[in-house]
Amino acid sequence: MPPTPPAPQARVAPTPAGPASRQSPAAPAVCVSSEQLFGAALEVRIDHRGAVYRLKQTALGKLILTK
Repeated sequence: MPPTPPAPQARVAPTPAGPASRQSPAAPAVCVSSEQLFGAALEVRIDHRGAVYRLKQTALGKLILTK
């Protein structure tokens, strides 16, 4: 069995100001590079409150998020 890759190291980015932001000022956003998130994979599955979302990379390097 191959070894498990290390967990991505996240960094904290400033939270945008204004009414569009859903986070409180005390909860900064987390910024993770796509290379850390995907590794060698082309798709990442995200479990959000019981719903599974798929984040895929296209051949042109764009990202697509679907439920």
